[in-house]
Amino acid sequence: MTGFAIYRLPYQSNCTLMVQQKEEPEQLDSPSLLGGKNGFVVAPFVVSKHYPLLLLHPDIVRQGSPEEILAQPLFDNETYTTGQLLDEAAHDRPQGENVYKGTKSHYAIDFANFHAHIVGGEFSKIVLARCQHRPKKEAVSLTQMFIKACKMYPRMFVALFSAQPCGTWIMATPEVLLEGEDDRWLTMSLAGTMTLTGDMLRFDNPPSKVKFSNHNDPSIGWTVKNIQEQRYVSTYITECLEHFATDLEEKGPYTMRAGNLVHLRSDFYFRMEKEDRIGELIQSLYPTPAVCGLPKTAARDFIVKNEFAPRAYYSGFVGPLGDAAETHLFVSLRCMRIDHDSYSLYAGGGLLADSELEAEWKETEDKMETMGALLDI
Repeated sequence: MTGFAIYRLPYQSNCTLMVQQKEEPEQLDSPSLLGGKNGFVVAPFVVSKHYPLLLLHPDIVRQGSPEEILAQPLFDNETYTTGQLLDEAAHDRPQGENVYKGTKSHYAIDFANFHAHIVGGEFSKIVLARCQHRPKKEAVSLTQMFIKACKMYPRMFVALFSAQPCGTWIMATPEVLLEGEDDRWLTMSLAGTMTLTGDMLRFDNPPSKVKFSNHNDPSIGWTVKNIQEQRYVSTYITECLEHFATDLEEKGPYTMRAGNLVHLRSDFYFRMEKEDRIGELIQSLYPTPAVCGLPKTAARDFIVKNEFAPRAYYSGFVGPLGDAAETHLFVSLRCMRIDHDSYSLYAGGGLLADSELEAEWKETEDKMETMGALLDI
C-alpha cells in the first residue's frame, strides 16, 4: 500500500476509502495539470520539491459508514482489519524538517513583520499561520480519530490520508475550493471568524436552509474587519470566475457554523464554458485570499519567505477529482499532521490594518482546538 485516503463529505453519513497499492502517487508540477485527471488530490500550500502535489490513483474504492469500512479486512484472506492497516501506515516527517513548537513569542515576531507590510501598503490583506507541536504521550488510533471527527464535525469535510511524500494528515475543513453539483459547479468565499455562542446555534442547518445576507443581523455582531476580510475574498473569486464561468450566481454572505466557530460565507454557483479547463481554474483560484492574501503572488512569496514554520500541506487543497458529480476539492484547513512521535497542528488568520496581536493569537488557538479535540480519546 503506497497511499490511502478516507473521507466523508459534509452532511453525509457514509464515507469513501481509496487505496493505491501499486507504484507511488503521481506527482504534478502544477494544479493546472489536473484537467482531465481522476483520483484523490493532495496539494500543498506551494508546490515544491519537498512538498509535491500528489494524485492518488486508487486500486481499491469502498463506500459505507466509517465503522463498517474500518472494521472490514482490506484485502482478501487478510486477518487485519482495514483500520488496523491504516493505523500502521503512518509515515515519519520528511527528513531534515525541523520541529516548530509554535510559541507565542515566535508568532508575535511574525505578526509584527506581516502587519507592518499591511500598514505600509504592500498588502491589503495577508494571512499569518502557525504550527503547534505536541509530543505524543500515548498513541491515538488514526481510525478512532477519523470516526470521532466524523461525529464531532458533521458540517465539515473530514479526511484522513497518508503517502510517503506528504506524510499522514487528518483534517476537518469547512471550505470548498471547487465542487461539482449536477451540471453546475460551486466554490465559496469563507473568511471572518468568531467563537460560537449560544445565540448562534440557529446556524446548524445545511447552507440551503439558512437565510442569506444575514451578516447585518445585530445579534451576530460581525465586525467591520470581518466583513471587509470576507469581501476581499469574494471580490477575488468573482474576478477569477469571470475568465472561466457562465451563469455565475453569488449567494450570501451568510453565517455558517464550523465546529466551535462561525464564519462568513458566500457561495458562487456557475457553469464551466469548457470543463477541460478545470485545471486552469483551480490554478487561478488557489491559493485564495482566505489562506494567502492580496495581491496573491506577492503575498504568497512573502509568506513562504517569512513565516516561522513552513505550512507544508496546510492551506493547500485535497479531495476526490473526477467529473462534475465526483469532484469535491476542499481547502486544507483545521489540519493536523501525525508522525510516529508527535502531532503538528496548523491554523492561521487573515490580517488587516486594524488587526491586533492578542485577538489574532486567540483565533488561531480556537481553530487548533478543532483538531486538538481529537487527541482526547
